[in-house]
Amino acid sequence: DQARLDRRSHMLRTHQRLGLITTAPLLATLIVSNQAAGRHSTASGRELHATLGGITAGMYLTTAGFAVFAPKIPGTPVRGPIRVHRALAWIHGPGMILTPILGALAYGQVSRGERVHGIAQAHSAVAAVTGVAYGLAILSVSIKF
Repeated sequence: DQARLDRRSHMLRTHQRLGLITTAPLLATLIVSNQAAGRHSTASGRELHATLGGITAGMYLTTAGFAVFAPKIPGTPVRGPIRVHRALAWIHGPGMILTPILGALAYGQVSRGERVHGIAQAHSAVAAVTGVAYGLAILSVSIKF
């Protein structure tokens, strides 16, 4: 039991550290998004945005893996900030999967000289909701209530 608890603690500490580190490429991706879309977009801006987005998604999935695969301790209730954190994961988790897919669709459309259309138009909205939910998830375990 002690070995399982130690492994869980280690994995969740790693999850916390990687989660904070992942905010850097996430913020960078959001900052350069202006160079990827709109009237002032450039091919290099789109490349940079896509690269940073890919790094963010990869780091996010690695971070999530540490929480998902951490051994469970039977009979331990989930309450308080962790409940909020887990609830927000149901928003930012699918968003982190959907955002790069929609981004790839939009990137392909722009690369072919088309305007972004269809479901790809939701890329920025999904990204914004995902970013807010991710930020709130971090705040939920950073602020004691």
